[in-house]
Amino acid sequence: MPTSRSTPAILLAAALIGLAAGRPQPAAPATDATLPLLTTRGKAPAAALLSRTQPEPPPGAGTLRHQASPVSARRPARPDPEQPGTERPDPAAPSPRPSLHFARTGPSLSRADHFRVGSITKTFIATVVLQLAAEHRLSLSDPVAHHLPGLVRGPGVDGRTITLRALLTHTSGLYDFTAVTRGTVPLTPALAVRTALAHRPSSKGRWAYSNTNYVVLGMVVERITGNSYATEAERRILRPLHLTGTSFPGARTTLPSPHGRAFTSGGRDVTALDPRVAGAAGELISTLADLNRFYAALLSGRLLPAPLLREMFNTRPAHGHYGMGLYPRTLPCGTTVWGHNGRITGSYVRTAATRDGRRVVTFRVNTDKPTEPALESALLTAEFCPRAP
Repeated sequence: MPTSRSTPAILLAAALIGLAAGRPQPAAPATDATLPLLTTRGKAPAAALLSRTQPEPPPGAGTLRHQASPVSARRPARPDPEQPGTERPDPAAPSPRPSLHFARTGPSLSRADHFRVGSITKTFIATVVLQLAAEHRLSLSDPVAHHLPGLVRGPGVDGRTITLRALLTHTSGLYDFTAVTRGTVPLTPALAVRTALAHRPSSKGRWAYSNTNYVVLGMVVERITGNSYATEAERRILRPLHLTGTSFPGARTTLPSPHGRAFTSGGRDVTALDPRVAGAAGELISTLADLNRFYAALLSGRLLPAPLLREMFNTRPAHGHYGMGLYPRTLPCGTTVWGHNGRITGSYVRTAATRDGRRVVTFRVNTDKPTEPALESALLTAEFCPRAP
């Protein structure tokens, strides 16, 4: 029985609860009603989503932009509450914290889970290559053979006439080695390239998505820096942004904890996987929060100078299909979002964002079963298109 002293407090709490119960509650995000379709209609075992919305900064807060190289810029600064270790343009007017919304459906997935992100790896690789261009260590117009002489040479293929820009935009014509391996055979980068060269290329200058392009770019990064693409991405992106749940596993077949299970479209458990089936084209492991943080930083200009970020958005070389590690999607309401998807055995992931990076969403399913395009479109529309009042 409560004491006489606690009785007034209980009565006050009850009154406050009563007031809250009578207050109109905010409507649930539209994505909460759409996400379950990935398991009911899409037949995925489970699905999860995390959205991130950065409010407009207060007057005088300014905007943090790329400063020279994100690796070399180590000036002291007060840490941002959401991004530890980043500088604040105006300490007197800090940027507001982003609002986050998590939703899930089905068993075994949690907000903190690590999972394989497949071709979203390409956005990280493209960012490293463009940072090297900003440092004048390479030019996007360089022929592949300038950095990797003799590697890309075969019937109808000549690395002396294929530029790094063509690799980044999937206009090189190189055959996709995973069309042979089906993403199930671990290969060294050199063997992946040789596998591609054994097949007829597509027309150079024509857009044709090929994982081989980004395997070659990973080799270019290593040749120029003396470090693996994984080491360079960790140094330039993961550590500066504090993406502590993101890693390049190399030959490690296990996922870091915590993690759920991953399944093929036929229901086979493929949680353990050799990431060398994809290499620089798709080996990355990450989390929902890390992917949102990365794309928000990239699109807001924190990782690349403005001219090279514009190159990333330029879809003209790929005839509107693709930029450099990013592609656009125009939704039914007319809003265009930018991002990438990733499919690897046991996992499908999609990240999309407004061009300024203020609003980002990542959703995932724990299967490689193809997602119905209509379901993906419905989910992105629910997130980015305003609902009628």
